[in-house]
Amino acid sequence: MASWSFLQDQDIIDVVATGYPSKPHEVEGARDFLLKWKLTPRMPKGLIKPHFLHANEDQARFAFLKAAIESSDSRVIWCLRGGYGSNRLLPMLAKMKKPKVKKLLIGISDITSLHTFFIQEWGWSTLHAPLLDRLGRNLVAPKYEKELHQILFGPQKSIEFKKLKPLNEAARKVQILKSRIVGGNLTVLQSSLGTPWQFSAKGALIFIEDLGERGYRIDRMLEQFRQAGIFEKCDGILLGDFIGGEEPSTGKNNFDLVFKRWAKDLKIPVYKGLEAGHAVVQRPVPLNTHCVLEVDKNGKVSLKIETGGQA
Repeated sequence: MASWSFLQDQDIIDVVATGYPSKPHEVEGARDFLLKWKLTPRMPKGLIKPHFLHANEDQARFAFLKAAIESSDSRVIWCLRGGYGSNRLLPMLAKMKKPKVKKLLIGISDITSLHTFFIQEWGWSTLHAPLLDRLGRNLVAPKYEKELHQILFGPQKSIEFKKLKPLNEAARKVQILKSRIVGGNLTVLQSSLGTPWQFSAKGALIFIEDLGERGYRIDRMLEQFRQAGIFEKCDGILLGDFIGGEEPSTGKNNFDLVFKRWAKDLKIPVYKGLEAGHAVVQRPVPLNTHCVLEVDKNGKVSLKIETGGQA
């Protein structure tokens, strides 16, 4: 679990667009946000060009990402937007030699493909945290923007979640569980199954979240996980935010019923309430770092995750 170094004023941030394109005002908003934090944004000319699906052609998006990975004067790669497209870059990433210097990757949603690749192929730790276009549009509350700043610049070396609730007996029986966290967007994780870069949760807690997926689709994805052996030898499941996906007949979602059934069927601990995903509150979740989950006598759950940052 390679660590990363805390940011300092004027540090260069390599900005990449591996999925959907951001609009010009969103790009400028992202630039202004980094400047507000006294950082130096590096947004290469031609980063975003007209394309029917993505921010640019595959080769161009990969070239910008590769340059960011290999740049010797930066330590952070921050993604502009999610959407779709990052998984198309994995075959090209697989041809690269493991970099000698680790970078910190920041992003959510479609960026899950990159998180998984960097963790499994290169042993990096990454940060599931708000995308730059969201920060640039002032959609992150000051409280959580401050939390992210303290994690990236120091001195905060861990983040704690106290709103988790156990959903099954296996979760309620836990007293203390030491592990690491992997995962991200459920749909993106599902898209890795059957590929050379299939998602693995061996010896880890699986964090999952999603947007706009109805209950039956979430259930189907989890069933594919089970049949693919993803739940074998994993330490448990952490449910982040699942939003949207209302049933046409009721106007309400049925997520609680779906997760209740899965918690009953699985022998591994299942917890809900991780404040991360596509909802209004998007707290940072360090991936592939040490974490400790504790359940006290009253059933209250505390999850403390090391950020991986160091001075």
